[in-house]
Amino acid sequence: MAKNVLITGASRGIGAAAARRFGAAGWNVALNYCRSRAQALALAAELSASGVEAVALEGDVSDPDQAAALVAAAEALGPLDALVCCAGVALPQQLLTDTTNEQWRKVIGVDLDGVFYTVRAACPGFVRRQGGAIVTVSSMWGETGGSCEVAYSAAKAGVEGLTRALAKELGPSHIRVNCVAPGVINTEMNAHLTAEDLGTLGEETPLGRIGTPEEVAEAIFFLADNNSSFITGQILRVDGGMVI
Repeated sequence: MAKNVLITGASRGIGAAAARRFGAAGWNVALNYCRSRAQALALAAELSASGVEAVALEGDVSDPDQAAALVAAAEALGPLDALVCCAGVALPQQLLTDTTNEQWRKVIGVDLDGVFYTVRAACPGFVRRQGGAIVTVSSMWGETGGSCEVAYSAAKAGVEGLTRALAKELGPSHIRVNCVAPGVINTEMNAHLTAEDLGTLGEETPLGRIGTPEEVAEAIFFLADNNSSFITGQILRVDGGMVI
């Protein structure tokens, strides 16, 4: 019987790569999107054509009611075996003093609150089944902090703390909770960087290049799949050695 996964922020970047990775392994995929409807529908059609069940589900995870409705819609496909929280936003690099209340709330709302709301809605189903895997997505800035990236760094540090605490809370119910923390990845979130900036960041990475969404997706799939059945509460860094 095919397994079922809900992936938030699945229309682009790391989320879309994760959806393709799960689909390639035969999982049914519920793809959440907020604004990128056309991309999400196209990806769902692509996965469906490969023989798995895929559906695009609209929802803003920063809204608790929408997050709960999203989980319910995903569970209509079948009980969830995994939840992957990829939805995220970032601000342009800027000083803390230039960050408005609205910008702060937007980043915290999607990147941290969105994880909380979605996981909270999914937990009862996992507990009833006494099993499953939750994978959150942080960033290397969640560990080190990034200059002029205060809101994003704070949100991602919160995601890592949530992950560790929830792993302890849900462990007795045989539910694993882990986090993937990417470094510099070639996604639209970094599209504002020039080729020169990306080249410099690649040179600063011990492996000598920036990463791909597919490499992060492979780590996400590993932590959701049974091959990692004795791993929980961990932060897996996919950053080419930037944080050691």
